[in-house]
Amino acid sequence: MSALVGSRVAALALAAGFAAALCAPARAAAVAEATGVATTGARSGAAAGATARGDPANGERIYGRCLACHALQYDRTGPRHCGLFGRKAGGVPGFDYSEAMKRSGIVWNAVTLDRFLANPLGTVPGTTMGYAGIADARERADLIAYLAKAKCGAAANQGR
Repeated sequence: MSALVGSRVAALALAAGFAAALCAPARAAAVAEATGVATTGARSGAAAGATARGDPANGERIYGRCLACHALQYDRTGPRHCGLFGRKAGGVPGFDYSEAMKRSGIVWNAVTLDRFLANPLGTVPGTTMGYAGIADARERADLIAYLAKAKCGAAANQGR
């Protein structure tokens, strides 16, 4: 009996691995195309949102939710978002970040943004960003695409 159960488990594991292998190249290509950030291997969970080709126009609409605390060009309750890609978390000079964010070691890219936007408090425990996150992977992909294409002035890009 245990041999039968073991073979069924092995068959299911093989099928799951096969499905992941089939999906991984398309998923990685979608991330690279949408964001210009090359990725390797399959991603799951929160990172899956960054894999769909984002719609920057819809992302701009979604960014309206962020405007309560953030702006592209200047700091508000939260730091500015221009120059976000490639910047270390906690890296805008003069902004009063939480110690948790400064110590997080995150460098913002499509994958790290997707993970953070899905669950800010879970990704950086102790962050002062009191936002529950964006559960919808499509909305996260759209927002990330918008942030990647947002036009910024030279002053807004300081802090990389």
